[in-house]
Amino acid sequence: MYEIISLVDTVRIPPEKFGEPIEKVAMEILIKEYEGIIDPDLGVVICVVDVENVEAGKLIPGDGAAFHKVVFSVLTFKPIQHEIVEGEVVEVVDFGAFIRLGPLDGLCHVSQITDDFISYDSKRSALIGKETGRIIQENDKVRARIVAVSIGGGIRSGKLGLTMRQPFLGKLEWIEEELRGAKEEVKEKEEVEEVKETKPVAKKAKKKKKAKKA
Repeated sequence: MYEIISLVDTVRIPPEKFGEPIEKVAMEILIKEYEGIIDPDLGVVICVVDVENVEAGKLIPGDGAAFHKVVFSVLTFKPIQHEIVEGEVVEVVDFGAFIRLGPLDGLCHVSQITDDFISYDSKRSALIGKETGRIIQENDKVRARIVAVSIGGGIRSGKLGLTMRQPFLGKLEWIEEELRGAKEEVKEKEEVEEVKETKPVAKKAKKKKKAKKA
């Protein structure tokens, strides 16, 4: 899930930056320190959006820099367990498919792609269903559910586990087929109900006509 979060931190402004616009200098330093990191609480910090406030600086003996308390906002991506996400297949291997979800890649294990028996075609770099003939390969757009989240600290250390073995998940073309099938099933049920409702009415009408002739 993408979110803009407001944070507070102390920024060290070196002496050579004195005289420059303080917000601009603070933004440059925050970008270097925050963008691209993965934090267990924040998730992936994609970018620093804005510097909202910079307080007056403080000097520390022995250090020529000024230390400023800064309020700023960042755009983050924090995956949530059981969240439904859409992404693009970026790699297919014999044990599953890696799916790009914004700044992170998730793994959908071969056992979690479909109920069908799946084989790996190394020449095509594709996973193929034995009975359905459905294919997963690079550049496919898919919808999946996050079932496992492991986010550590540092750079690019997040791991996501995904599943597509649930209704209306999987390759987007598969979902469209399921939706069409569901709509047709509902339509058929409605038609059957209409027939059931009209039959008793027809019988009553015939009985009334006979009564009038008598």
